[in-house]
Amino acid sequence: MGAIRTVTGRGLPLRGDDIDTDRIMPARFLRGVSFEGLEKHVFEDDRSKPMHPYNRHPFDVAQYQGASILIVNSNFGCGSSREHAPQGLHRWGINAVVGESFAEIFFGNSLMIGMPCVTASHDDVQRLMEMVEKHPHAEMTIDLAAGTCQVADFHCAVSLPPKVREAFTTGAWDTTGMLLDRFEQVDATADRLSYVRGF
Repeated sequence: MGAIRTVTGRGLPLRGDDIDTDRIMPARFLRGVSFEGLEKHVFEDDRSKPMHPYNRHPFDVAQYQGASILIVNSNFGCGSSREHAPQGLHRWGINAVVGESFAEIFFGNSLMIGMPCVTASHDDVQRLMEMVEKHPHAEMTIDLAAGTCQVADFHCAVSLPPKVREAFTTGAWDTTGMLLDRFEQVDATADRLSYVRGF
């Protein structure tokens, strides 16, 4: 895992405000299911309906296969606190999301798996979507430390809360990895705690 300072990859534009976690990952697929295989069900209901402009969902359009940066509009990931939604996107291949705004719980769940969700202005998000639709094979780069996103000759500002940016750029987002790296210290501390000793 470790520090995440930049994310580079091709973009995938997904238009629409208030895309909720039940659309991202329909609930009926979650009974008795682990995180394995979740990527097969990302947007499953939406993908069964014809959609403008390709008469297919963007996740099914050939030119976006292999894309790793999702571009969204406002209030993405609203609705339930379903952690399977960012997990499914990440397992599909999405490594970062650029959007106008994110639901707080979705944002936090994405942080925990190392998938940065950065915000940009409405106009800049529209421009990013248009550029990726015209040039689907163009490479995008999100620089978390500098707070920028670039595709071709277009640059725009993106933002993260300072503590979240620090967590990504230092590797502190990976709390499990940090515990494992310092297992001897954790073990020694646990040994000193009367309510832990003896278990």
